[in-house]
Amino acid sequence: MTLSDFLKEWNNTADTVAVRTSGSTGTPKTLLVEKRQMLASARMTCDFLNLKAGDSALLCMSLDYIGAKMMVVRAIERNMRLVEVAPSGHPLAEIAEEIDFAAMVPLQVYNSLQVPDERQKLMKIKHLIIGGGAIDKKMQEELRSFPNAVWSTYGMTETLSHIALRRISGPETTDWYTPLAGVTIGLTENQCLTICAPHLSDIVLTTNDIAEIDGNGNFKILGRADNVINSGGVKIQIEEVERRLNDLGIDNVAVSSCTDEKFGEAVVLLNASAVSNSTLNQAISQLPKYWQPKHIINVATIPLTENGKIARQKVKEIAKTAE
Repeated sequence: MTLSDFLKEWNNTADTVAVRTSGSTGTPKTLLVEKRQMLASARMTCDFLNLKAGDSALLCMSLDYIGAKMMVVRAIERNMRLVEVAPSGHPLAEIAEEIDFAAMVPLQVYNSLQVPDERQKLMKIKHLIIGGGAIDKKMQEELRSFPNAVWSTYGMTETLSHIALRRISGPETTDWYTPLAGVTIGLTENQCLTICAPHLSDIVLTTNDIAEIDGNGNFKILGRADNVINSGGVKIQIEEVERRLNDLGIDNVAVSSCTDEKFGEAVVLLNASAVSNSTLNQAISQLPKYWQPKHIINVATIPLTENGKIARQKVKEIAKTAE
């Protein structure tokens, strides 16, 4: 979809806009969302970040997805000046002006950090929000020193982009997300996050994300409920294993499972890292015993969705070859 296509859809007489989910855990699907709710969501973000008329807003993601559509709606709502570049892994390559507000997926940020000129441009963005995938520890450490505000977002298509932000640059860096105004959160019996946002949805949304809530109403995501491996009665959160390996210097890996005769499920590690086998084995030995993969499958790359998330279903299919 082009910007012109979206603006035609936005300005037509329909009350809704069609958006696609990312497909990180399965097949992408199309949802119809109300324009008035998109405007309400845009207003929340603009108020939180104190964005104002005339600010420049970078559109650098695919308009097939809610993240890019919401950048356009925020520009409309706040009368910001939209700067459009074609979606790519290097969105700042041809940018000559300084940007006030931008939204990117982690892969775009990672690529920009590798090129000195693009890194300088990235540092000058006054408000950079990052969504659509996990931000690993190494990237977060790089962004911590940035002079302007860099934010990790929490949300999904059903919440019309994000409903909470956490600062990952400067002294205000935190692991906890702060909900935007008008958003109330809770937990189910299974510790999955619930979201009440009347201006975005008529119902309370129950997510698949296992979370923890602090005394101030902020929350931290531990992983997805459908990314739990039950091995011999021990529940293992896939994302926790991946984060621990990242902390130990092992990047470009994905954890999944396969059927196991003795334990029901066994941990499988897809490995696309550049480290030696001895380094990888040393890191694995530092994991809790029940987290340690029974099978390691070396792959050229980790399967990703279009917006940079680990494509869990494809990873699972590869992991099944270990059965």
